Amino acid sequence: QVQLVESGGGLVQPGGSLRLSCAASGFTFSNYPMSWYRQAPGKERELVAIITSASASTHYVDSVKGRFTISRDNAKNTVYLQMNTLKPEDTAVYFCNVDFQKNNYWGQGTQVTVSS
Repeated sequence: QVQLVESGGGLVQPGGSLRLSCAASGFTFSNYPMSWYRQAPGKERELVAIITSASASTHYVDSVKGRFTISRDNAKNTVYLQMNTLKPEDTAVYFCNVDFQKNNYWGQGTQVTVSS
């Protein structure tokens, strides 16, 4: 079965950096685009970044452009989100996601808190 396991979250000061990882299994990882979403308290889940299967293309929500970088290692079945210059408004639970055979799959999420 499809499994997505996120890691790398934590507490960081404004201006700091974190690197999130999502280990995937249960499907042919290299064939599918992967996404990162986030959900802040009291807000809807929003798409943060998406990367195509061969890393040919990436897309970011405007609020993270120039600060976040999505990447993937198809040999390790892992997708990453490098987050730099973090702001308090980046505080959220971050989820990775795959749309596999018309079903949306989510990991358990990893908490990112940006605070001084």
